[in-house]
Amino acid sequence: MNIKPSAIGKETITKKIAISGVTVGIYVILMYLTQGFAFGQYQIRIATSFYCLSGIYPFLILPLAVGNMISNIFMGGLGIFDILGGFIVGLVTAGIVALIKGFKLNDWFIVIPIIFGPGLIVPIWLSVILNIPYKILAASLCIGQIIPGIVGVILFKQLKNRI
Repeated sequence: MNIKPSAIGKETITKKIAISGVTVGIYVILMYLTQGFAFGQYQIRIATSFYCLSGIYPFLILPLAVGNMISNIFMGGLGIFDILGGFIVGLVTAGIVALIKGFKLNDWFIVIPIIFGPGLIVPIWLSVILNIPYKILAASLCIGQIIPGIVGVILFKQLKNRI
């Protein structure tokens, strides 16, 4: 097999589809395994640390949003707003992570969208569904996202030079 040097490091469409499928699968499985504390008052969603992967592979923005949506379909239980909202949160959060890395900002900036994307957007509909004030929900969700934010940066730092 003769591999051209220009082809090394470039992802084929087949490889992108495979990486996307594995990412969605792992995201949903991780949500399933951690659902005991991923859907509580502080919603420590370790799976959202995977949003860091869009900083390495920007094509994962959509698959990460799909993973969040699927998780909310099977484990969320709060209806269509939570399902579609989870998809939007995934797009926004993963998209901002990709932008941060596109602008070559410090890796620790990744923590900001992972904490505040879900932390500030999800309470928009949850406050209506659960009849809890937005500020209270936003505070508890942002606190819960601190751990996934830090895990995301650590994961990114470990993977960025290996992939």
